[in-house]
Amino acid sequence: MNLDFRKIWSSQGAGGRPGRLVFVLSAAVAVIVIVVLVAVLGRRRPAEQENVAVVQTQTVRTQDVEVYGEYPGTIRAQQFVEVRARVEGYLESMLFEEGSYVEKNQKLFIIDPRQYQSIVDKDKAQLEKNKALALQAERALMRIQPLYEQQAASQLDLDNAVANYETAKAEVQMSEADLAQSELALGYTVVRSPISGYISERYVDIGTLVGPGGQSLLATIVKSDTVFVEFKMTDLDYQKSRARNVNIGQTDTSRKWAPYVKITLADKSVYPYSGLVDFADPQVDSKSGTFSVRAKMPNPDHALLPGQFTNVTVLLDVRENIVVVPTKAIITEKTGSYVFVFRPNGTVEKRFIQVGPEVGNNTVVERGLIAGEEVVVEGYHKLIHGMKARKA
Repeated sequence: MNLDFRKIWSSQGAGGRPGRLVFVLSAAVAVIVIVVLVAVLGRRRPAEQENVAVVQTQTVRTQDVEVYGEYPGTIRAQQFVEVRARVEGYLESMLFEEGSYVEKNQKLFIIDPRQYQSIVDKDKAQLEKNKALALQAERALMRIQPLYEQQAASQLDLDNAVANYETAKAEVQMSEADLAQSELALGYTVVRSPISGYISERYVDIGTLVGPGGQSLLATIVKSDTVFVEFKMTDLDYQKSRARNVNIGQTDTSRKWAPYVKITLADKSVYPYSGLVDFADPQVDSKSGTFSVRAKMPNPDHALLPGQFTNVTVLLDVRENIVVVPTKAIITEKTGSYVFVFRPNGTVEKRFIQVGPEVGNNTVVERGLIAGEEVVVEGYHKLIHGMKARKA
């Protein structure tokens, strides 16, 4: 179907109604303009909204933060004593059960005492003889003195009597010393426990020659009701502690806290008791850059054995009222660490901060933030400094 607009126009013009066509065309144009404006405005509004980032924030707060360090450690007995034979002889008997608990001064071994008993008997006899000679010399001196005063004895007689008496007294003293020494040696034939603790197996068999000319080490005893936990700290740890006026290994009554220690056993279980650091080596090993630290740990159930390896967790410091933020809010790059701070005017500020140690899911902020400010914790990947944002 072919339409001739000129004829239509002519027929409408002939009918005298050109105004209606004009009106229709004007209305159509108006509708088109409105549609275009709506489309344009509809596009601009989402574009404007895309420039306003949606973020999640968290208010900066302060709290007391405990700073810990973790180090490999070794368990050591509080006392470790070697039981040795102090006199030579054949081992006659053993008076304990291997691996059992022994008391201080408990009899452990008997060494053949016969030769030492004979020496004691000989020294006793010699002492009695010298005492008798001393008594005889004393009586002789007592007789000579009045005779000398009456000029019935010479000076030589008196001098000889005095010398004999003094010599006899010295002989008595020497005999007493010999007897004490021989009795001490006889006492050493009974080997006693020097401390209370758990004794090892015996290191020699019964009948073996022990002592100075033979095997002297008979057993070992460990006292493990309390044990030591030894570990190494780095020079950097020491410097950080000194910067905070914390002297590891020294008692400080001004602190409200103490450097306690917790240990983790091989099965990943945490030992139920805690200990305290009581010693730190005053010098650093130049080869390893570390220094030795020791903590005293109660061991009432004897669950800790000397020589065990363990993981040591040490309370190094307590930072009071320190600023902390979620670790996930911190962005780290070559120039440093920073966070985005959500400002009251709805914009974000890129702010560089000085970070401290991590504690759980939080990180200590040494400088750059104050309590009450808001930091962006989610949605900061597309943020730039000064950009507008709104909280979700």
